[in-house]
Amino acid sequence: MSSLCHGTVSSFLLASLVLALCPLQATGQDWARKMFAETNHNFRVVARGAKVEHHFEFENLYEEAVHVSAVRSSCGCTTPSVTRSTVKSREKSAIVATFNTTAFTGPKSATITVVFDRPYYAEVQLTVSGEIRTDVVFDPPEANFGQFKEGETKQLKVSVTRLKRSDWKITDVRSHCTDMQVKLSPPIRITNGVRYDLLLETKASMPAGEIHEQLTLLTNDPQAPTIEMCVSGRVRPALTVSPASLGMGNLPADGQFERRLVVRADEPFEILDVLCGDERFVFDKPTGKKKVHFLPLSFSADQQPGRIAQTIRIVSDLPNRRSAEVLVTGNVPTP
Repeated sequence: MSSLCHGTVSSFLLASLVLALCPLQATGQDWARKMFAETNHNFRVVARGAKVEHHFEFENLYEEAVHVSAVRSSCGCTTPSVTRSTVKSREKSAIVATFNTTAFTGPKSATITVVFDRPYYAEVQLTVSGEIRTDVVFDPPEANFGQFKEGETKQLKVSVTRLKRSDWKITDVRSHCTDMQVKLSPPIRITNGVRYDLLLETKASMPAGEIHEQLTLLTNDPQAPTIEMCVSGRVRPALTVSPASLGMGNLPADGQFERRLVVRADEPFEILDVLCGDERFVFDKPTGKKKVHFLPLSFSADQQPGRIAQTIRIVSDLPNRRSAEVLVTGNVPTP
């Protein structure tokens, strides 16, 4: 396995493309920055007290594990954290930027510094900005669906109140998430303003994993025509496989590798198929319906050198042919 040392950066892209070795002075800290899909985010206009956060996702594109040793913010208006400090090859993590809408108001911005100490020292700067309004209130402050099972639907009600202005209107609600629908109530006049009720409902098609969505409320206020609302939750997968990632390490040209995968669900199921694009992987597919299946996997290097990064998909007979995936990595060195 190569390493980032002696003034060079050695990297392997996801498609197993080998990058040329470059002097560290020329590449600077680009190796760390390249892991991030984005480095800045605008929260735009948000309500005071609302739960507002953004996930800066990054993926380890390299052979070596990377480690985040620290995250810090230039402003108390934003609190940074990391979902996973040590990230192995091909794994993902995220820097979570939480906007402090309780203690701060008005326009705010911050620079988040992400410090990596392995496999080599580097820093990446992320920027966030936004405006916190005091005349708009969400109840509850956080639109969180909580945890629910894949294939189920979940409802959530959020009230949006505009203080000191009874003619304020929400004219539309927009979302990039096609797996969630929103119903907007007529305006409800209150003593010191106007209130709207939003009914959020997930569809059965919502994929498994963390929910990090954002709704944009369009209003008739020319000074602040939009208000942003963050929506969170977690969809528990109907089918899981353990381990979710599997490293075979370095194998000789005639090497063999064997492992047993554990596939689980809340109800009895049958494994219909195991899909893999590399014929060197062989599976002994079990039969019958069970809540837990043991799936033997074997791999033969077969005198074929090269980097291995293979996603294996296990398809079940659960509704909508629910599936689970496991990432297998390894390397057969060139003789």
